[in-house]
Amino acid sequence: MSLSGTRLDVMRFVGEKIDVSMDEFLKPIETNWQPSDFLPDATKESFLDEVKLLRESTRELSYDYVAVIVGDTITEEALPTYESWLMDMVGVEQESPQGWTRWIRSWTAEENRHGDLLNKFLYLSGRVNMRAMEVSTQYLIADGFDIGTGKDPYRNFIYTSFQELATNVSHRRTATMAKQAGCNQLSKICGVIASDEMRHAKANKDFVNQIFAVDPSEMMLAFEDMMRKKIVMPAHFLRETGVQIGQTFSHFSDAAQRLGVYTTHDYIDIAESLLIDWKIDSIAELNDAGQRARDYLMALPARLRRVAERTKVPTLEYPFSWIAG
Repeated sequence: MSLSGTRLDVMRFVGEKIDVSMDEFLKPIETNWQPSDFLPDATKESFLDEVKLLRESTRELSYDYVAVIVGDTITEEALPTYESWLMDMVGVEQESPQGWTRWIRSWTAEENRHGDLLNKFLYLSGRVNMRAMEVSTQYLIADGFDIGTGKDPYRNFIYTSFQELATNVSHRRTATMAKQAGCNQLSKICGVIASDEMRHAKANKDFVNQIFAVDPSEMMLAFEDMMRKKIVMPAHFLRETGVQIGQTFSHFSDAAQRLGVYTTHDYIDIAESLLIDWKIDSIAELNDAGQRARDYLMALPARLRRVAERTKVPTLEYPFSWIAG
């Protein structure tokens, strides 16, 4: 089947099977985990004792680690921005409660739990200046974001496939590091969030696979375009009071690099994994432009690795306003 060049038709075609995707990649609300499952229960007499133990368990978390967790939390809490962006894609009919609208709202509902859970944990930990964090969250939502996708669903699904994998890596790493620091509760929290991100990554990768099957050249060109521009993080406009847009994100990214939570090498590994998962080397029926785009993509990981070998891990530490004391 060929639907080349007709984004709207392709979205309608893929959207016909969205109910199958809902069943496979999202969980029923009634049985899904909720933030309260991982936090002290304020209705119990033991609440204050549990909070004290939680606070004690966070003492060995490093400065950079706390900064990264705060940055991750702010990123997760900026969800209204991400939903409004996805709802503006070609092929999404906001007035319809079904199809792509249902998928985006249900995905948002699952993702919303992540920021809620991390925020409450950090509040109870006593390690964070909550007002400063909340100011950054409000800034990030108010500033919006530009990730170079526009309203194009092809570019959007490339982006979400990449980003869900990146957040999976980040949350898995913070889970491991929390456990090593003796903070088992936070380790579990990061672990369940990472699991959600992987399910969501599989869904978005499946959407891309379906588009490749019916519009291979245009999908290949969209993939090439996103990788040429580089996949930016959703919080790349992150800032604090009195700081220019994006400046705080640079320091947050540096902390993640120093810790090894998310590095340049992870970016390259994810790009390479998508080439494999989407079988880019063997996609047929490409036009000349599509062939050139594939050639660029297949050579990209090796080129990025050569650049990464010359890149030093940043050592400059930064006094984040988010961290108490």
